[in-house]
Amino acid sequence: MIDKAYNPKPIEGKIYKLWEKSGYFNPDKLPGKQRKNYIVYMPLPNVTGTLHMGHVLDNTLPDILIRYRRMKGFRTLWLPGTDHAGIATQYVVEKELKKEGRSRFELGREKFIEKVWQWKNKYGGIILDQLKKIGISADWSRTRFTMDPAYSKDVIRAFVHYYNKGFLYRGFRTINWCPRCGTSLSELELEYKDEETKLWYIKYGEGVVVATTRPETMLGDTAVAVNPGDRRYKNLIGKKAILPIMNREIPIIADKIIDPKFGTGMVKVTPAHDVADFEIAERHKLAAIQVIDERGQMTAQAGKFAGLKTGEAREQVIKELESKNLIVKIEPYEHRVSICYRCGATIEPIPSAQWFLKMKSFAQNALDAVKNKKVRITPKRFEKTYFEWLKNIRDWTVSRQIWWGHQLPVYFCKNKQEEIKNSRPPTKVEVEDSRFCKAESGQKSKIKNIEDKFVAALKKPKICPFCKNCEMEQSADVLDTWFSSALWPFAGLSEADQKKYYPGDLVSNAREILNLWDARMIFSGLEFKNAVPFKNILIHGTILTKDGKRMSKSLGTGIDPLDFIEKYGADTTRFAVVWQATGQDIKWDETAAVGGKKFCNKIWNAARFVLQDKSAQINADDRGLTRIKKLTAADKKILKELAETRKKTEKSIENFEFSKALYEIYHFFWHKFCDIYIEKSKSQMKNDKQKENTQKILSYVLFESLKMLHIFMPFITEEIYQKLPLVRKKLLMIEKW
Repeated sequence: MIDKAYNPKPIEGKIYKLWEKSGYFNPDKLPGKQRKNYIVYMPLPNVTGTLHMGHVLDNTLPDILIRYRRMKGFRTLWLPGTDHAGIATQYVVEKELKKEGRSRFELGREKFIEKVWQWKNKYGGIILDQLKKIGISADWSRTRFTMDPAYSKDVIRAFVHYYNKGFLYRGFRTINWCPRCGTSLSELELEYKDEETKLWYIKYGEGVVVATTRPETMLGDTAVAVNPGDRRYKNLIGKKAILPIMNREIPIIADKIIDPKFGTGMVKVTPAHDVADFEIAERHKLAAIQVIDERGQMTAQAGKFAGLKTGEAREQVIKELESKNLIVKIEPYEHRVSICYRCGATIEPIPSAQWFLKMKSFAQNALDAVKNKKVRITPKRFEKTYFEWLKNIRDWTVSRQIWWGHQLPVYFCKNKQEEIKNSRPPTKVEVEDSRFCKAESGQKSKIKNIEDKFVAALKKPKICPFCKNCEMEQSADVLDTWFSSALWPFAGLSEADQKKYYPGDLVSNAREILNLWDARMIFSGLEFKNAVPFKNILIHGTILTKDGKRMSKSLGTGIDPLDFIEKYGADTTRFAVVWQATGQDIKWDETAAVGGKKFCNKIWNAARFVLQDKSAQINADDRGLTRIKKLTAADKKILKELAETRKKTEKSIENFEFSKALYEIYHFFWHKFCDIYIEKSKSQMKNDKQKENTQKILSYVLFESLKMLHIFMPFITEEIYQKLPLVRKKLLMIEKW
């Protein structure tokens, strides 16, 4: 007997335990003969994470597909796991230490890593437990963590593989640096904020005026650049400008990258403190002078401004320029400032010795995979974003200067390192190589070299191949988190599972990680497994506030889905998310949840009505219907509409049009089944000749509707199914679609 009112709280936990006990989330335990594999890769949540509305969307859509394919007879695997999230996790643990008045440097690397593992073991799995609350049917028995021993082994193998094939190199280049986290970042890890500042127009000699938002970096300028097609300055190309304050002659060069519409069309070139300027310097063989260090302070190369923070240096530089009448004009200016995606600190481009992965051939492989339709991106409009990044790709900075993560399998000769350091002249360096800082005459210059003696190996060498004497020292750097997560489709599987469950079918995520993760998984799969890891990339919208702003707990604009589940139930939360998931960004509207709650009540009440005849039995197929000789017009109509709804729903799901599919079922069940047929059935059942037939059709339509509804609203449908008077009952989640 079904209770009078639907209450999700006692039902959802009970039902999820029933699913887990069955073991059917595991493809190896599914009953019967499955047609073929259907594999989905979970977008790895960080171990620092707790559930937010983006995670609900991220995981509900694949859950719909997994449940649909499982009921279609596929051997379904949804591979779950968590990411160690190097920078984010270290940041969180450091904040905890700060509360205790300690720092990671006081603990030392080994003790700090122990602390992080303690934190991970305590909090790292919270989000997976929270995902269960929304009904995610992943194979938890296969849960992997990107720092698990087996996974780490694959990461190290990948590094050594790339190095041995010549794709990995150690170079000294200008990179994006976070002064707070104390590490390099790739361009895809940057976020941006709009900032109102000023544009200073500074005179660099007769007829040479450059515009800049960062006057303090001019101390490291090594050229002024113009566009070769800019007729205004053709006569100046090849001549010299005078760098103010430093009184250094610098060349005026022409480069196609310069935008003639910015400022005066003349641009200062500061190779050490701008990634694009560094590339200009490489093309024109310019020196790079580092005037800002890793802490965001001015170096000795900044002369009298050494030791000042960048903001202080800016004020002092502007004062001196004004005193010499070298500022032509100042304009208000709004521009986008790059910030660290984890801590929010302003990024400081600086020269640094880092490890880089050559991306040209990998980018082409990833491009071809989509162009040749081996991988489909849905919606198709995101192909443009994907192609643009890959066509204009830079080598990937894969090393990070933090402690939590996969330590580089690179081992240095201690003795040879000391020899190299001692052989470097400490004063007056004249190096026309853009890898090094060029010092002024008589000034000290700390040169970071890339001539260190090292080996990349799976294990630490027992004997140093260089000096034959020292115990080799492992690199302190760790790998970019995205380097390891790029291996997820195969490194997340055991060796036996790789033979059975690679390649897969789908990954679903927000557009922000299309290039950070999806593209990298594609070229990694092709490189290491000789096959694309999946056939489909599903890009969903971002859930925004009702007025279109990004949700943020810190700003008080976030919605905690756990509070939402507590208030409405998991099915209602899933309904609200999917109802609004049209492929565009979602301006969250709670009225969708109110509608979902009403729909749950409608489903429940319809089931109570249909099951009021305790003597009725339901067959798990429609064979009983074929024996009904006299169908009324209402009977024929509802069966026809049921078949049409199933067909439309299938088509929408196959096309990843989830909200459309949900609407089809909703409209059929509420309006055609409940409002029309159930009302008609009340009069039909008063007729003794029609009563039995009507009851069979009511039961059949309810049963088939529960199947379609299950993939969207699994808890309530499974609960009702368990109360059906079925001839052969199992679990709704494995009933035939």
